[in-house]
Formats: sequence, structure tokens, C-alpha cells
Amino acid sequence: MKGKNITKLIAGVMGAAMTFTSTVPAVHAVAPADVQLTSSKTAASEGKVVYECGFESEADLAHWSNRGGEDTTVIAISADAAKSGKSGLSATERGDTWHGPALRIDDFLKPDTQYYFSCSVRGQWYTNTTLSFQFSVDGEPSYSNLRQNIQASSGGNNWAELKNIPISFSEGMEDVFVYFESGKEAIYIDDVTITEAPHVDIESDLPSLSEIYKDKFKVGTALTPDDLSSQPFMDLVQKHFGESITVGNQMKPDYVLNKTKTLDYFKETGDDVTPQISFGQAKPILNYARKYGIPVRVHTLVWYSQTPEWFFKEDYDEKKDYVSPEKMKKRMENYIKSYFETLTALYPDINFYACDVVNEAFDNDGNPRKPGHPSQENQYEASDWVAVFGDNSFIDYAFEYARKYAPEGCKLYYNDFNEYMGKKDAICKMAERLKAAGNIDGIGMQSHLDVRQSMDAAFPSLGMYETALKQFIGTGLDVQITELDVTVEENSGDKYFNVQAEYYKGLFKIYEKYSDNISAVIFWGVTDPKSWRYKQNPLIFDKEFMAKPAFKSIVGDKTAADPVRTTISGGGSTTTTTTTTTTTTTATTSFAYDPITWGDVNCDGTVDLADAILILQALANPNKYGIGGTAPKPLTAQGKLNGDVDRSTEGLTANDAVYIQEYLLHIRETLVPGTR
Repeated sequence: MKGKNITKLIAGVMGAAMTFTSTVPAVHAVAPADVQLTSSKTAASEGKVVYECGFESEADLAHWSNRGGEDTTVIAISADAAKSGKSGLSATERGDTWHGPALRIDDFLKPDTQYYFSCSVRGQWYTNTTLSFQFSVDGEPSYSNLRQNIQASSGGNNWAELKNIPISFSEGMEDVFVYFESGKEAIYIDDVTITEAPHVDIESDLPSLSEIYKDKFKVGTALTPDDLSSQPFMDLVQKHFGESITVGNQMKPDYVLNKTKTLDYFKETGDDVTPQISFGQAKPILNYARKYGIPVRVHTLVWYSQTPEWFFKEDYDEKKDYVSPEKMKKRMENYIKSYFETLTALYPDINFYACDVVNEAFDNDGNPRKPGHPSQENQYEASDWVAVFGDNSFIDYAFEYARKYAPEGCKLYYNDFNEYMGKKDAICKMAERLKAAGNIDGIGMQSHLDVRQSMDAAFPSLGMYETALKQFIGTGLDVQITELDVTVEENSGDKYFNVQAEYYKGLFKIYEKYSDNISAVIFWGVTDPKSWRYKQNPLIFDKEFMAKPAFKSIVGDKTAADPVRTTISGGGSTTTTTTTTTTTTTATTSFAYDPITWGDVNCDGTVDLADAILILQALANPNKYGIGGTAPKPLTAQGKLNGDVDRSTEGLTANDAVYIQEYLLHIRETLVPGTR
């Protein structure tokens, strides 16, 4: 049933609802059938508007400028740039692709706070533009793209609408801008709005994942500075992943090695074997770890990727020749020495309990990578380390220096992906050699896995994965699961979430089986949209910060048949009691949810019209009827779980209310997802 038929069904059932006022506090609060309902968790419109700009006067250019330096862009108020009103912002005379209009946000927004940025943008002609983000820490700038390939015009007439783009910055960041770049044509902007993200309650009745496994292994996650500003995201981190943090990018070599300071030091002293480092980019996360006493995994010291080419070249000039192996050994030792000494001096109170000393040194067949700098020409697979040393002998030196300078208690790991393939033999052979020298403590299995559409199609299979794990354990070394995520088919929504859940369940059974030899299980992220593999929904919390079936499968399996159904008959109702059986599978760990009783939104043991009405009320007035609302009996986390009968990627929607109503009218014989 679609379109008008569904609208009629809702309208008819709402008439019958008048007899249920004792169950539903205020039927008139239900939104009309023709009102578009938006999830309370993601609607920026519910947040406080903190900045609006229509560019109707010169005063509206406050906080706007070009990007400084050699940027030739001219910023002005112009009638040619009007999307609404009389004028907008024009950015003309752009001399290069990076030139463009920039809005400085640290002048008027708060740090560590999530905001949503919206505006209209178009180009002078056909323009593919990019919305980007810039900040500095300790004088070192950093850049990232927020939205790429924005088709900003077609013939100069059409506007691109950007809505609710998350922006934020952390304490300690300076010169924070959002800006438009790409191309050299004029860019026009109008109707800019920034709203503060509304508060979102996470599911407080879920068991803590880290607490469940605290006697077996640490459970943690990876963070980047922009994560810190999202209240519900960090609430999930605190509750479920508070035993370990990995800094996702900002402790990798290209963030830590400081070229400007290195060149200045070289010019001043003539010393070309002592690169200078900075942890400015990582400070927001390290400050967070210190504040809450969370142990940190160091990731990573020596890596073929995300390491600047100048680090390997004469005079720190990427256009010159590679240095000799002997000079590179000195640079490596001084880099690792400075890395640990600086880190522990800045944060003597953080437990840096593990370090990925070397990352991804082998091809899938177990051979060293090809020599050269990673670039498009070699599919970003080449290694400067191999270009200097001729082979993987640099690994032994890296572990030797790491053992020499790492803080007490910091265990040293070799870390790799596709670790269950042919390279596992080479990894074990290398690890045995390093173990004999006393310079390695463990092996990191990244575990970027793929269940695809079924357990039969999963790669690796659970059996293949367990075989690799057993082989690594056989070296006598510790194992850590360092970057866990499990993808499904790209752009498939929640279609394969149950398969993903089964795979995650199997993984954690393996981890429990070998828990004496596994000291940490680290997820590579928390929610699907923030994952680097976001198109394949690989994590255990969704875009609404709600637990996915994968989370529930890890902490314990529950299944249930339909509860008692109240049948709609004409203008009133008759109750038909049917016998149902709820099956609970006992798990090794407790689970805070009751078994799912599909359709029982108000958790009263029956499915009736009140359940459909509560869904619509919660959507229309979340402050009153949503989770934690002021109504006497608002929606609960359990009720939301019970009510998501269509299992859509949007979570609880008006469509779920329609499903329940169809069930009550016997159009639908069951509410169990995937059946009718």
C-alpha cells in the first residue's frame, strides 16, 4: 500500500483512535497525515540558530574574507549573488583553485560543540566546488574537505543547497575557517545558517560493551578531533569504549613530522638527521584521554603511507635523491626517540599501553612492498622505506629503537591488514625473529572485514579468520584486534544488518575463546556515518546513535514472536487474544533489553492502536513523547526497538505506524521484519 491509500488508512484509523484516549494522553497531538515528519535525532531545525546571514548589507561580511596570503579573491555584497532578498556574497577574481570565500567560525562559535552549516551556493558558470575546513594548532595548519563535487550551477542559474553539514572545532584550535574552493570562476553564496546541534539521548539501558568484556580484554575505539564535539557520539564512547583510544590520524607520521621546524633546525645547525616533531594536531584527543584517564594505543611510528616524502630525501627536499640507509637509520632513531620523549613529557599521566611500531610492511603475498613514494602511478602501494633500504630490513631497526625509547609498560606491535591472507606466514616469520631479539610483544590484526550479503559470501570466512588468529597466537606473542569493522554491500542500507550481526557474533565468540591471548579489541570508529567505509555501514551503532543488530548480537541474542494483537473492527475495537511463545536464547553475557516484541511500542504487552499513535506523537512532538520526554508515558528505548517493524535505515518512522495499522486490520499477518 502506497501513496493515497496509506494516507486514507491513517486518517481512518485516527478516527477510531478517539476511543483510546485513556491510553494515549492527547490524540490531537498527533501530526496530520499530510505533515512530513522528521527524526528528532537528526533534524538541525530543532537546534538553536546561532548565525544567519543573507548578505543584505556590508555589515553581513563580518567574519568573511578571502583565505589570505596570495589569495586574490575579492569579497563583496552583490545583487548578482542573490538567491533570496536583494543581494548575496560574491567571490570574484579568484586566481587559483584554493582561492575563495572563507568564514572564520572560532570568532563566534564555541569549541567542542557540534553545529550544522547550511547555505545556497552557485558558480559564475558550471562549477564543481568544494566546501572545506581549515584550522591551526601550534601554528601548523590543517585542511580537510567537508563536501566535494558540489555542482554549484548549471548555466549560472541553478543553486546548490547545502543542508546540515556538521562542523566543529576543539579547544586549542586557532584560525578555524569553513571555505569554498576549486575552480577559478566566481562563487556566489546566500542564505547561510548555522544551528547548534540539539541534545540527543543515547540508549542508557544498553549494557556497556567495555564493562562486559573488562575481565577478558580492553574494548576501545579510534577518534579524530571532530568527534569530540558530538555529544551523543562521545556519550557512546564513554559508555562502551572507555578502555582504549587510538588517535585515528593525528599521531601518524605526516601529522607528527614538522617540515617547517625541521628545515629551520637544519638551516640553523646543519644537522640533517634530527627531524622535528609536533603533537599539536593530536592534542585535543590526548587531552580528552588524560581528562578521563583512558589508556591510549600509539598508531603508528613507521608506515609506508602517510609519511612525507621529504623525510627520506637529502636536505629534506622531496625533489632530491633518497638518503643512504645509514643516514635513514639515524633519522629513524632520532624520530622515534623524539616521538616518545616528547609524548611522555607532554602527557606523563597517560598510559600509552601499546604502540604499532611498524604498519603494513608486506604485500598480500608476503613480499616487501615495491620501492618508491606512494602515488597514483603505483596505486599508492609503494614504500619509501623499501626505496631506501632495498628490502624490509628497516623493520628490525624500528623495533630496536622503539624498545630503546618507548615508555615503561608500552607493548610493541606489528600491525597489518589482510592479515588472514598469504602474508600471515611472512608476518609470523618476522615476528619470531623480532621476538628472539626481545623487541616485539604482539601482533595487531587490523580486521577490516566484509560480510557482504551472506555468511557464505563473507571474506574472510570466520574459519579463515580463526586460522590466522591461531597462527599468530602460536608465536607466543600477544594479539590485539586493532581496527575492527565489518562491511556489508555498498549502499544497501540495513538490508544485510542481520547477516552482519551474525558475523560479529561469530567474531566475538572467537575472541572469547582465545581471550587469554587477546588483550584488546579496538573498533575503527563508533557510528556508521563517521566510518572511512561509511557507504558499507560497518560499525555497531547507526547514524542515529542507536545500537544496530550487530551490537545486540555481540551482547546476547534474543528473538520473539508477535505479542497479543488488538484487532480494529469498524469504529471501535475488539481484543483477540492469541497465544504466542517468546524464545530467549541464554547468552554468556547479560543484555539490558527485554526480548523484542514487534509492534508493542508502549510496552504494555499488546499491539493496538495506541502503539501506532505513540510513534506519530513521538515524531511530531519528541520533547514530550520522544525518549526522555515529559509525557507521563513517553517512548522508551525498548519501545523504539519494538516499533521499528519496517527495519528501515531511518529508524522509527511514520511507516512503522502504517505497518502496525495494517497488522491490526489483518492486511498484514505478522510484524516480524522480513515477513508479511
